[in-house]
Amino acid sequence: MALSHDPLWPRAGSWPASDGAPSDAAIIGVPVWRTSLSPTGAHETPRAIRDALPRYGATLMGPPPVDLGEALRIVDAGDVSEPDGPEGTERTVARVAELAASTRRVIALGGDNSLTYSVARGAAATGLITFDAHFDLRDGVSNGSPVRRLVEDAPEGERIDPRRIVQVGIADFANSAAYARRAADWGIRVVTLDELRLRGVDDVAAEALSIAGAGNDPRVHLDIDVDVCDRAVAPGCPASVPGGLAAWELRALTRAIGADPRVVSADLAEVDATADAPDGRTVRLAALCVLELLAGMV
Repeated sequence: MALSHDPLWPRAGSWPASDGAPSDAAIIGVPVWRTSLSPTGAHETPRAIRDALPRYGATLMGPPPVDLGEALRIVDAGDVSEPDGPEGTERTVARVAELAASTRRVIALGGDNSLTYSVARGAAATGLITFDAHFDLRDGVSNGSPVRRLVEDAPEGERIDPRRIVQVGIADFANSAAYARRAADWGIRVVTLDELRLRGVDDVAAEALSIAGAGNDPRVHLDIDVDVCDRAVAPGCPASVPGGLAAWELRALTRAIGADPRVVSADLAEVDATADAPDGRTVRLAALCVLELLAGMV
């Protein structure tokens, strides 16, 4: 159904194509899916998120109200072609690096979680924050291994010190003891779902930024794996479980981390638009997270 038009109510999305000129934020699709451990149609998700964005306005209520389109220059860089596999990974790294040179923040629309490896590398990230129910420390190459790969597999000079990694939302019954020990042995800061709820969003966000954003010239990548959410609000995530984050919690975390200028890149991952509920609630939540990342910047 066509959306209504009101000249006094600008909609989100439909941003101009990237032309290489300086911008505040650049959107790019990275439709990876071939190495997913679960059957997925996640390669359809970047298009679906773009389609969902115009369902929302572009105004923060403030006070005073702020129109994102007036406050920020936002551009759309299209999609990386065939981003899976070694060649696709390097194409993604190169394209993100190109965008990062002319924008304050690259926002990548996935795709499964394997995009975190290439996007964080392209943005030259020195720290990593993940919102995820899972550690993503598996061996091999899959959507379950990007955090390990950033620590062990990235070329020299591009690896992230695990002591600069914070994983928020790690859930019971969604991981193994072996990977929990690996995280502990490496010095990764793990904030479980229970700890997050006990301490609250602002406290956890401040600690995460202090760790991932430490050091000289810090550049933080934020991985938003939507399967950290409760399955009721994220049925389009193959690995989401009952009892995860509420939609408002994910949005609040995203805006809190997105308010820090050290966050130079972010990704939205693990949403399968082809498996979403009929009302598109998972894709719509991912689209709102894009807007929260922009809201944090203003």
